[in-house]
Amino acid sequence: MGERGRLIIITAPSGTGKSTVIRRFMETHPDMIHSISCTTRKTRPDKRDAGDYTFIDKETFQSWIDQGKFAEWAEYVGNFYGTPREPLDKWLEEGTFVLLDLEVVGGTELKDLYKEDAISIFLLPPNEEELKRRLSSRGTDSEEVQQERLRTALVEMTYKDKYDHRVVNDDLDRACKEIEKIIMEG
Repeated sequence: MGERGRLIIITAPSGTGKSTVIRRFMETHPDMIHSISCTTRKTRPDKRDAGDYTFIDKETFQSWIDQGKFAEWAEYVGNFYGTPREPLDKWLEEGTFVLLDLEVVGGTELKDLYKEDAISIFLLPPNEEELKRRLSSRGTDSEEVQQERLRTALVEMTYKDKYDHRVVNDDLDRACKEIEKIIMEG
C-alpha cells in the first residue's frame, strides 16, 4: 500500500488574501487537489458549480448532515457550507495531497477530525493597519460593512494559535514558498 495523502487546511480572516494565495499556490502545484465545498447559497455570476462550490438545496444539505456525510459544516448568514467527507477519505487513501480553503472554525474541526493526516496553516495579514486597508480597498462594501468585517477578522485572528503553522501574507511569492516548505516538511 502507498503512502497516505495529507489534508492541507488553509484559513484566514477576511482581507488577508487567502483566495489569492491559494489560487497562486494551486497554479504552481497542479498535482494537488483543491477540495470544493458544498453550499446552499444561491450561485453568483462569478462562481461556477463544481469550480468554486457545489450548490445544493437546503433539504439535501440537511439530509447529508443527518447521514454524517460532512467532515465539517457551518451555517453562515442563513446559508449552509460544508466539506463532504467521502472524497477526503478517498484522496487520503490514494496518497493525494488536498488543499482546503476553510473558515477558522471549520478548519479547527477538520484538524481535530483528521489529526496526523492534516497540516493546518493560518494565514495572517502583515499587520492590523494593512488588514484595514485591504478591507476598505475592495470598494464594494459600505463603511458599516467594512467595520463589521474588521471586527470579525480580529475575532478570527484569535484562532491562530489553534493551527500548526502561521504564515504572514506580506508578499505573495514568499507566502506561497513558505506554505510549500511547510507541506514538504510536514
